[in-house]
Amino acid sequence: MGGPTGRLVYFSSASGNTARFVARLGRPACRIPISPRDPMPAPDLPYVLICPTYADGEGRGAVPKQVIHFLNDPDRRALLRGVIAAGNRNFGATYALSGRVISTKCNVPVLYRFELAGTDLDISRVHAGLSEFWGTECLTMA
Repeated sequence: MGGPTGRLVYFSSASGNTARFVARLGRPACRIPISPRDPMPAPDLPYVLICPTYADGEGRGAVPKQVIHFLNDPDRRALLRGVIAAGNRNFGATYALSGRVISTKCNVPVLYRFELAGTDLDISRVHAGLSEFWGTECLTMA
């Protein structure tokens, strides 16, 4: 499921913001389906998760249900190495909250946060960050 640069797994709602961001990265990626009836991807190598945030004013529901379902599988969760979170700054303290929730629950770092579908600068930073992250990951796993 990947190579020396690792793999991405992502969730994107019908709005498609996260999917557009991932497409612009141009890296191998698997999508967690919107419909719970569709099969989940089955990563076989370590991956970074890219996840949007859907929180109410109190922060409830920040992590999409399909992402929770995906991460509830111990084999999939064991391969998670980091999270990149999307959000909307208009929501203040809950901006990119899904990343903090997943980071805490799965004991992985939040690697980056971006707004909506991201900017060219976000794409550049994530490219550089993932290259550095996976290079470090490969060294630590040797």
